[in-house]
Amino acid sequence: MLDFRIETFLTVCQTLNFTAAAKQLNITQPAVSQHIHFLEEQYNTSLFVYRNKQLFLTRYGEILRKHLLTMKNDEKAIREELKSNYYGIESLSIGVTMTIGEYAIVDKLALFLKNHPEINIHLHYGNTAQLLTLLNGGQISLAIVEGNYPKENYAHKKYSTEDYIAVCAASHNFIIDHPHTISDLACERLLVREEGSGTRNILEQSLIARGLHISDFIHFTEVENMHTIIGLLKEDCGISFLYKIAVENELQSGILKEIPLDDFKMQHDFDIIWEKHSIYTDKYLSICKELFLAAPSS
Repeated sequence: MLDFRIETFLTVCQTLNFTAAAKQLNITQPAVSQHIHFLEEQYNTSLFVYRNKQLFLTRYGEILRKHLLTMKNDEKAIREELKSNYYGIESLSIGVTMTIGEYAIVDKLALFLKNHPEINIHLHYGNTAQLLTLLNGGQISLAIVEGNYPKENYAHKKYSTEDYIAVCAASHNFIIDHPHTISDLACERLLVREEGSGTRNILEQSLIARGLHISDFIHFTEVENMHTIIGLLKEDCGISFLYKIAVENELQSGILKEIPLDDFKMQHDFDIIWEKHSIYTDKYLSICKELFLAAPSS
């Protein structure tokens, strides 16, 4: 069991306010100060610093925060493991983005379940930002993400590499005939995922690299569901940028078509990620290996 002062430290890291941390922990502010002072003496370093009356983590405090958060989440996983072994059933929580969960993982997950009937799987759906929050909080053990994330903060393995393309209805009539660049599409209605979505993040980064933003599109519709975007594309309600794997069937059947652009050819990795330095790393690597056996070749 982790020292109770570690919980105080992690709460202060979250709130960056001693008073707010004390209220959240239901202890006094002097007690919070004593706990932090104890840890600073234990580790012989300053963990927090005030700048312009605002509390900040020091570089050493940030290092400690990362390691202690991993330890806290590992302890939670150990409790679950002990509980599972008592009943002879193991539990595993995996987070997936909408695109991956609906178009890239089902066959592989089915094979994994057939090979491991003793494991109960809890599959969480969310955008990349939401999954990182769940992972950091210990609610999930692994996440398979499509968007950009701070790789230096996580252990990770590539799951697959996917084409990212511009798409529209096969019968779509462009406002600018025969568009050749992203700029030529700015007068079209853009169907786009919500902020925090990996699919949107990839588009935003690509546009920025070309001096553009989503706001440069005259009209856009923000949708929090990939199926709805694909449905709107089929009804010729606009254009979109998404992973080819999500519309593979529609492209093959001729309902949708890829928009060939001279300045837009992109691929992006889907990654399996987990907490860096976790004591369960070997176990997660083993799970990755099994998923790779059924994963599409990159």
